[in-house]
Amino acid sequence: MPRTRRKRPRKVARVPRSDATLPEFDRGAVPEGLVTRRVLRDMGLSPGDNVGPVAILRCRLCATRPQWSCRHPTRGFLLRVDLARPKRVPTLAQELALDRAMAARSTCSRCSRRYYYCLPLRTVGCCDPCARGYEPTPGTYVATTTPVTHQLAA
Repeated sequence: MPRTRRKRPRKVARVPRSDATLPEFDRGAVPEGLVTRRVLRDMGLSPGDNVGPVAILRCRLCATRPQWSCRHPTRGFLLRVDLARPKRVPTLAQELALDRAMAARSTCSRCSRRYYYCLPLRTVGCCDPCARGYEPTPGTYVATTTPVTHQLAA
């Protein structure tokens, strides 16, 4: 019987705060103009000219320890909003290419039905109803009599 490995408890390295590192802010105390990447994405912006993080958003555990620097994986990095740029909008040709790629991943080679999800074409080679020999549920595939050409978002 093989021996199980003992898991070492993960310890967070405590590093005292210094003036040389990035400034750290607790949640709810972030100054105006600094946001995380997720908030930038929700605003419809990309990082743009932000070279790197300007400050660190401390995790909730480190909010009770102001003398220590936050090294937890749940910390966030703050970027400047004034350097962010609007997200790029794909062209119609790019959307058509993406739709063709998704159509290739979601169309069965045997029954030629286009499903609303990607099929296991690499392992099985066809859709599950064709592989197991049953009739698919009508809500799982695009029910048209003509071949599906595109479903562009724009």
